[in-house]
Amino acid sequence: MSRKVLCTDLDNTLIYSYKHNIGIDKRNVELYQGREISFITEKTYGLLKKIRESMLIIPTTTRTAEQYDRIDLGVGGFAFALVCNGGILLRGGVRDEDWYRESLARIEESMTELERAIRFLEQDARRKFEIRFIENLFVFTKCSCPDMSVRELTEYLNPRYVDVFHNGEKVYVVPAGLSKGTAIDRIRPYLDAEMIYAAGDSAFDVSMLDRADAAFAPYGFSSRYGLGRNVREFGGNVIFSDAFLEACLFSLDEKEVGV
Repeated sequence: MSRKVLCTDLDNTLIYSYKHNIGIDKRNVELYQGREISFITEKTYGLLKKIRESMLIIPTTTRTAEQYDRIDLGVGGFAFALVCNGGILLRGGVRDEDWYRESLARIEESMTELERAIRFLEQDARRKFEIRFIENLFVFTKCSCPDMSVRELTEYLNPRYVDVFHNGEKVYVVPAGLSKGTAIDRIRPYLDAEMIYAAGDSAFDVSMLDRADAAFAPYGFSSRYGLGRNVREFGGNVIFSDAFLEACLFSLDEKEVGV
């Protein structure tokens, strides 16, 4: 049976760290080493409960499975989650090994560039964290001057095979075949999805928003990343999670695309 699907990024899209001011009407959704580190608004909590009654919600994140497992939104478990930038599919919290094997096959031609990235970062004096080859899918570390590290990595590596991103001090080298957009393309036939909505806020989410049927992003996203398609953006004083979930619910009620 065909279905409607919402693929949503997590950090700064659906959930927010303790550093982000989302007001006092919020609830904790992530504990780490005994500390409350991530929150959602009470409005987001209520909207999630309503939306999941008529739409399949799939958290779609660059987080590892371990990092994803720390999150409890309080609305019950999700049947599916895409973690490691879409390289791993969790079904009821369990890794789908066929999906993972296909992910590895898709990035095989990028392995040489990933190894070159590791060697580069080993010599980068700006690196301030260990180099991690996450699930043999992508490279991660932290740098004191991430802009410069990313710029030099981009010049050093072949863009045909890898993309380089940073989020704050976090630096990522990701195979071209491993993106949230690719995950959208794969999950559509996998679930016989009638329509896919997507929400995201960073460079990791560009391909996902571009390939979804309806897309939501913070104000200025399309112009910042040169997205050619129409994306519904939200600005002003609204909390992004509240705004896009409300728009999603409205589009379901009206039985029309929200963008």
